[in-house]
Amino acid sequence: MVRGNAVGDTAGTADAAAASSGARLRSAEAAENFPVALRVLPTRHRTRLRAVYAVVRTIDDLGDEGPGTPAERVAALEAFRADLHSPRPRSPVLAALARDAPDLPTEPFDRLIAANVQDQHVASYPTWDALLGYCALSADPIGRIVLALFGAAPADPASPVLRASDAVCTALQVLEHCQDVREDRARGRVYLPAEDLDAFGVAVEELDRPVATTRLRGLVLYETERAERLLDEGAAVVGALRGWARLAVAGYVAGGRAAVDALRRVDGDVLGRAEEAAHSRRRDVLRHLPRAVRASRP
Repeated sequence: MVRGNAVGDTAGTADAAAASSGARLRSAEAAENFPVALRVLPTRHRTRLRAVYAVVRTIDDLGDEGPGTPAERVAALEAFRADLHSPRPRSPVLAALARDAPDLPTEPFDRLIAANVQDQHVASYPTWDALLGYCALSADPIGRIVLALFGAAPADPASPVLRASDAVCTALQVLEHCQDVREDRARGRVYLPAEDLDAFGVAVEELDRPVATTRLRGLVLYETERAERLLDEGAAVVGALRGWARLAVAGYVAGGRAAVDALRRVDGDVLGRAEEAAHSRRRDVLRHLPRAVRASRP
């Protein structure tokens, strides 16, 4: 735990990241696989969703782009956690969250911070199950935040609605890992499970090549198929929702399916065609949205 002057010292890192993040947040939102806040949503919902997104993006930036050593990035993340739990947060993004969405629980944000702390000392995952454990920290909390934001979060922690939401969020995270192989490798991380690299005969060094090998393309398409099955499993969460919540979450499911399209369109070449693989086309999201909205209950 960070205490005393360390909190004050490292809080400045979080403040600096947040203060300069306006344009960057807009750019990052545009690059996401899913629509952060569909334009048809009422302003109050869009404002609250964007307040959440700003905090989530800042946490990721502190873990991925924060200056200094891993230990210093951990200190900055822990300072941000302390600020999250402060009655009067100093960080602009946390102050906006407290103003626009004061009813949200802090526990999911704590898990997102824990995922980024884990990133500082865990660079790879041996198995698919181990990767799913990481996604339980790095992805699943976002779906639960969104459900809470719309007042649709079930009280029962074993609810099938929560399980379906987690499946969608994990699928989105796996798809992002597939798209960002080069970017993650540059940070010293590999999110393709080691057992799958071995099964497809992919050496880690192949992730540094300008164009994906046939073996790597096969692996990426395999993980894409796994993510698609998770989307199929979780898409029914939409059927349990009503009103604007239903449309917002359907947008995330549609965004995931559009990301699957993008990865297949480049035949799994996430190195030579990285930019094309990493961006879902708006028309693909819109094409998948009606089906997502019509989902049945879990």
